[in-house]
Amino acid sequence: MHQSSSRLTGATRGIAVAAIFLLPALFFTLFYIYPLGSILRLGLMPEGQLDVAALMQPFINPYLLRILWFTTWQAFVSTVLTLLLAFPGAYVLARFSFRGKTLIRTLATLPFVLPTVVVAAAFIALIGPSGVVNNWLRDLFALDRGPIALSQTIWIILIAHVFYNYSVVLRLLSAYWQNLPPSMTQAAQMLGASPLRAFFEVTLPLLRPAITSAATLVFIFCFTSFGVIIILGGPRFATIEVEIYRQAVNLFNLPLAAALSLWQIIFTFVLMWVYTRTQARLGQTVKATAAKAAERPAGTRREKLFVYGNVVAIVILIGAPLLALVVRSFRGQAGPTTLYYRSLFINRDDSLFFVPPGEAILNSLLIAFGAMALAVSLGLLAANVLSRWERGAADARDRRLLAPGILDALLMLPLATSAVTLGLGYLISLGRPPLNLRDSILILPIVHAVVAVPFVMRTVLPGFRGIQSSLREAAAVLGADGWRVWWEVDWPLIRRAVLAGAIYAFTISLGEFGATVFLARPETPTMPVAIYRFLGRPGALNYGQALAMSVLLMAVCAIAFVAIERFRFGNEGEF
Repeated sequence: MHQSSSRLTGATRGIAVAAIFLLPALFFTLFYIYPLGSILRLGLMPEGQLDVAALMQPFINPYLLRILWFTTWQAFVSTVLTLLLAFPGAYVLARFSFRGKTLIRTLATLPFVLPTVVVAAAFIALIGPSGVVNNWLRDLFALDRGPIALSQTIWIILIAHVFYNYSVVLRLLSAYWQNLPPSMTQAAQMLGASPLRAFFEVTLPLLRPAITSAATLVFIFCFTSFGVIIILGGPRFATIEVEIYRQAVNLFNLPLAAALSLWQIIFTFVLMWVYTRTQARLGQTVKATAAKAAERPAGTRREKLFVYGNVVAIVILIGAPLLALVVRSFRGQAGPTTLYYRSLFINRDDSLFFVPPGEAILNSLLIAFGAMALAVSLGLLAANVLSRWERGAADARDRRLLAPGILDALLMLPLATSAVTLGLGYLISLGRPPLNLRDSILILPIVHAVVAVPFVMRTVLPGFRGIQSSLREAAAVLGADGWRVWWEVDWPLIRRAVLAGAIYAFTISLGEFGATVFLARPETPTMPVAIYRFLGRPGALNYGQALAMSVLLMAVCAIAFVAIERFRFGNEGEF
């Protein structure tokens, strides 16, 4: 009887866990696999029949070939520049201790959580025709106009990409560098090698997995760049992302847009595979060489100059555009003003929207709360399943049924898919039955949740991993049922991670632009869409409102980032 009861309990547990697995799997099937499948079908069969010629258009059309070439080489150059500039800073953060190090690390990471439209607006405010630098130089030398003419050039695109991705390289490389024992380099120097030779022959080979991982990730981000290109590049420059948007929205050529998206999906999936393989090697290497490097203060005058020179460089690189954004948002043609902020809540006769622009803030907040609730729910379920699998809590039969490895891979796929591609997929697939959501406000929280779930899951998963099975077993022995065990044991241990994941999801939704620009209705703009449209219209008022809204969005993202750093489970949740 006891054996039969145990078998029944095990079966019930297996069914419950299977149900938990099916919910996020069903969500991603409907709102990720199905839209991408629609792109695949349209790209391969634009007229309802297989047409390989349509798929090969990006490689035979001279115009599209130029776009492919530009997308690739600008991503490569951006990656190289980011690595070169971030490498010294990573060394300083990994090997030296100095006052204000935590603040510098936080400041250096801030750009990565900022929406691309905010980054673009910040550089327009800094070095644009009416930017802080040009205004200062014009007044200083009594010029008719600012001497710096970087707007709509490749240089401002490269600078913005370096700014945006600097934190990726800095954080990945410095974290890995800290775990490399300095003894090997010291031994090489004791044997007569110069510091430079020891670096190239000992340290650099050890850092190669981290460099490869960071370079791959930065290349993906630059290859799929959209907001920076479309705002700062103007009509002269177009990446694959921008061309997908142009073909779908401006020219209504959905088959060509689908073909471009399909090739981009294939390429980015390959790059993400390289990245994940490198990350696995990275983890193995760190474990094999596990020895935290002893941080030390700069000793010699040369070391102090190197350390504080890099600190100043980080502050200028990160701080200058953001400070310029704030300063420029409070400066009108006649001097300091709050007009641009006050105008956000006035629906002028020539308004770009059917509602006051300030309602874009309310729209973004409502959508972000909805996306956060959805992403946290799905992320919790997925993390719970994966942690159970890793613990071996389920029997062998359950493991075959759940296939959590498949779930893990499925939920991480959105990281290898650009938001523009997702937006196109939704535009194609969700405008007809059985999922006719194109005109519904619900479509935005859904697509934002798809993007946010991987971050939530990776943030919450370490919390579930930290729960000891003995605690659950002890609670069950004392008579607690499953829900009470979860509430009394699991929840207190994971709530900080859940809060960090919720903030992640909220921030991602608030700043999402690539998919939203496809799907947002004119009467319900979000903050990034409003900023983009303001920047695309002439007039000082429109420009000022774009900067003001960018400052508000930046402030929310910065506060959210500080909260994430406070509540995140150790160093987990990083990619």
